Amino acid sequence: MKNILLTVSYDGTNFCGWQRQENTRTVQGEIEIALEKIHKQQTNAQGSGRTDSGVHAIGQTVTFISPIDNMKAENYIPAMNSLLPQDIRIIAAKEVPMDFSARFNATSRTYRYFINCSETPMAHQMPFSWAIRRRPNIETLNKMARVLHGEIDCTTFASSLDKSVSKFRYIENAVFYPDGDYLVFEITANAFLWKMVRSLTGSLLEFEKKGYDENYFRQVLESKNRKLAGFTAPPQGLFLWSVSYEGIRRHK
Repeated sequence: MKNILLTVSYDGTNFCGWQRQENTRTVQGEIEIALEKIHKQQTNAQGSGRTDSGVHAIGQTVTFISPIDNMKAENYIPAMNSLLPQDIRIIAAKEVPMDFSARFNATSRTYRYFINCSETPMAHQMPFSWAIRRRPNIETLNKMARVLHGEIDCTTFASSLDKSVSKFRYIENAVFYPDGDYLVFEITANAFLWKMVRSLTGSLLEFEKKGYDENYFRQVLESKNRKLAGFTAPPQGLFLWSVSYEGIRRHK
């Protein structure tokens, strides 16, 4: 038996998120179907985290136990890609220790949210960005984003349905930067609450548009009052960009 770590990219447009559910199309479900065809038995695929309906991934990581001792890890790339639908691609595979977990060994996750600022976005850009058709003030946004650093109670920006025992998350970095027609919001943390990144993105852009500053944002964050948060950005602009296994693993 071998423990295999995959790096997976997917277009989340037509998926009901990562997590396996009955009678719905999910990324985990499709990967497990492909693995069952290879292994001739059910195989559980554990992801580093769950992405919501419509959210994409460039670097989702997944571990599973392979019962095939003589199959090299890298051979899972072509084998699985030949069985998976075109909106899921395996881009890397390697063998890891048997006690390694894509989820529990992860030290941080990085998300990027793509905001299209063009007045006339191209059609191919629409499924992978949020078109706001204006150029926000990046300096104002980054002054607010700098508040997001360290161990923070993120209750204000969690979905009311989030069942996490603790709402504290350790945020390593949060920054906006321009990239052609796009404004990109990148945030790295040990983990994220349900819809937290989308809530932060929408709130920051709404507060900037209304002329609020970092002091107002800090008050909203510290209030732990969901009702004070702004608009929740739509899912199509959000990408799970990368997962790190280096450094300190902080509690969730």
